[in-house]
Amino acid sequence: MTDGTISEERVLQLLAGFADPETGRNIVQAGQVHRLYVGDGRIQLTLGLTTHSAPLWDETLQQVLHLLQKEFPEARCAVELAVHNRPALRTGELGLPVKTVVAVGSGKGGVGKSSVATLVACALRRAGSLVGLLDADLYGPSIPQLLAVHQQPHLSRGRIEPPDVDGLKVMSIGLMIPEREAVIWRGPMLHSALRQLLGDTDWGELDYLVIDLPPGTGDVAISLSQLVPDAGSVVVCTPQEVALLDATRAITMFRRINMAVLGMVENMSFFVCTNCNARHELFGSGGAKRRAAELGVPFLGELPLLTQLRALADEGRLAEALELPVVSQYLENVCRQLVRQIGERRRRNPQMPFLPVIDRPPSAELHP
Repeated sequence: MTDGTISEERVLQLLAGFADPETGRNIVQAGQVHRLYVGDGRIQLTLGLTTHSAPLWDETLQQVLHLLQKEFPEARCAVELAVHNRPALRTGELGLPVKTVVAVGSGKGGVGKSSVATLVACALRRAGSLVGLLDADLYGPSIPQLLAVHQQPHLSRGRIEPPDVDGLKVMSIGLMIPEREAVIWRGPMLHSALRQLLGDTDWGELDYLVIDLPPGTGDVAISLSQLVPDAGSVVVCTPQEVALLDATRAITMFRRINMAVLGMVENMSFFVCTNCNARHELFGSGGAKRRAAELGVPFLGELPLLTQLRALADEGRLAEALELPVVSQYLENVCRQLVRQIGERRRRNPQMPFLPVIDRPPSAELHP
């Protein structure tokens, strides 16, 4: 329909220059203009966005609305959201139906890496994405404690059914062994365990699989890079120099094993007093942001140090930290920055399907 100089064709031409936040493809070509009405001095658009980009839904709708208003100032413009279904490509050697694998690592222990991985996974899920959380810290699995998941997973049709925590699918070696049992394995056994936890778990179709790696620069990260070559990594550190040195080593490792570094997160960036709400920078300030700039790595944001976080983690209620305003505002910013970086990476390097190698000979029926 047309309205003066405004036509559907002109609007679609304008929208063709706007990139989907998940894939980087233009939204018209990707079939994400679900409904468009032009007439009576109005432009009404229903824009389809995937659950993968859920943390960016609000800002994306605002960006499209601003684009329309700037180009057609005489029109009354409205943009609504519709969920756009785009199946995940099978990824990696195991053919996981996961759009994005995010490995959370650190150069050293004690920086809150497992807590950050858990909080990011919970925040992505709350935003509307389909998320799984794998505890691959095989020597020291702590996610079962952080989320109070203690029941042993059961098998269904030969697959492991991961426990569900408010829609978040969770799997850990800690659910497969006695609570106080130590894991004393060499590299080949670690590789085999990671392969099983990834490939034998019935994750379903996911937008994100967040993987908590062991601290340091060892076998598990190398195995993950082989099993899921297009995984990206997030490095967690604290502001002080000694932690930044180890974070730098972690980034060097990820680059050597060809795992994209999606960004750095500065944990325990500041302490908030529960009495006066004053901000205290106990470990210095801005160290991770400066180091990220030096290394050419995106800085995803900072997270606070709170006594409530410690208490919730000890009680297995860490997911409830998202209800704390001082946590949620910083955590949501980290997730938005992370999703933006994934989108930028996709724009530069469009995702291609991965064809897994079949280790058995072809069926006789294929031969004449």
